[in-house]
Amino acid sequence: MATGWAKDGAVQEQIDASIEDAVMRARAALTRGASATECDDCGEPIPQARRDALPGVRRCIACQSAAEKAAPPASTMNRRASKDSLLR
Repeated sequence: MATGWAKDGAVQEQIDASIEDAVMRARAALTRGASATECDDCGEPIPQARRDALPGVRRCIACQSAAEKAAPPASTMNRRASKDSLLR
């Protein structure tokens, strides 16, 4: 495929970099350590099944859902651009 100023394989490199960024974001969001027995936000007990399934969990399901909805969406555009895309 002719890509102008971009080198061969540049599109695949951008795809791979986007996937790598998404994996790193997901790994950073994983909880670690001991789970709380009560929700940090509302104080309700966190069920044992949730604590077993997610080590390091700090919120009940309702509070976690609300926090995820309030969080800004992650950018799906990779910031590493080729020369060709910068010239457009």
